[in-house]
Amino acid sequence: MKREILVINCGSSSIKFSLFNYLDDLFTLALHGQIDALGLNAQLTFKDPAHSSISRVDIAPSSDHAAALQAFLHWLEPRLDVEAQLIVGHRVVHGGSHYHRPTLVNETVLDKLKDIIPLAPLHLPHNILAIERLAQLRPDLTQVACFDTAFHSTQGRITQQFAIPDEYYDQGLRSYGFHGLSYDYIATHIKRIDPQLAAGKLVVAHLGNGASLCAIENGRSVDCTMSFSTLDGLVMGTRSGALDPGVILYLLQEKNMSPAEVSDLLYTKSGLLGLSNQSSDMRTLLDSDTPEAARAIAIYLRRLGREIAAMVSAMQGINGLIFTGGVGENSASIRQRVCHQLGWLGVTIDIEANSADKELISLSTSAVKLYVLKTNEEQVIAQNCVTLVI
Repeated sequence: MKREILVINCGSSSIKFSLFNYLDDLFTLALHGQIDALGLNAQLTFKDPAHSSISRVDIAPSSDHAAALQAFLHWLEPRLDVEAQLIVGHRVVHGGSHYHRPTLVNETVLDKLKDIIPLAPLHLPHNILAIERLAQLRPDLTQVACFDTAFHSTQGRITQQFAIPDEYYDQGLRSYGFHGLSYDYIATHIKRIDPQLAAGKLVVAHLGNGASLCAIENGRSVDCTMSFSTLDGLVMGTRSGALDPGVILYLLQEKNMSPAEVSDLLYTKSGLLGLSNQSSDMRTLLDSDTPEAARAIAIYLRRLGREIAAMVSAMQGINGLIFTGGVGENSASIRQRVCHQLGWLGVTIDIEANSADKELISLSTSAVKLYVLKTNEEQVIAQNCVTLVI
């Protein structure tokens, strides 16, 4: 039986989607695109891989998530195969302590997700809204929730518990880790191209506007720089990364900032943007000649090198370092600079291979293999849907 898998990633200001055809154990990408600038100047843009064409579709510029989803489904309907079963897979940023694997969505699942909204208040409401809206429009639709936290469920309590009283761990205040769908894809893909390395100790650097590191040993998550929230760990595009909790107390108590103001500062006004006072985009900063841009990059790299060392410590060794995500996949300069910082680990990068964006960028003499791999979270979600439903 032919099936179509619609993958939806509903964020705070955009909705990304991919449509896969599935037949005889083969996936074919039919469409992918996104709706940007929700509530402001919403526009649907999509690409048809078969014809390598990019098209734009007019929708009401003021469309919010609900209106955009309805317009999107109306646009998609005539492009679906009426003889194929449609399954929708959702990227859900947080599964709390309940969900460690892909899950068929029902009312019980939705109720549990609503209960844990305080764990991810900027993400979960949009994820839930997409599921509920599609259920209203197509009550018979099979929907699957795929969780960004699930990959990290293999970590033990020693890794996940903060040094605060046990009662808070039991209430859900623990390290969850994120970007799990990306790490799942990389861990699976490296098994195909380098099975010997996949059985060893890897640090995967998912470097994008959001950024994190994951220590993966024999395909299982050991540690992650993101912990309770997506704020922790590395310097990101607009997020601060790891911060002394005393800074937050100081902002609340001495600067009289509200929790909402602190949240806005740490999520949207910090990171590369806050450091440079120029841009959250690494490409812009690398092209800039301002001292602020140079300092922002230096701080970004220092934190990145430090946290890679922490991941190595968590595994007591390293066999491979894999770069992925927008910056990791596309910035040869950042890869080269961080690898030079890691010379003490025996890391030696092949400058020519790195500049040419090759997949393997380490010299044969390097004690650590270096790869650049394009991640594909949508593929993971589609595969999870098939595995769960069929």
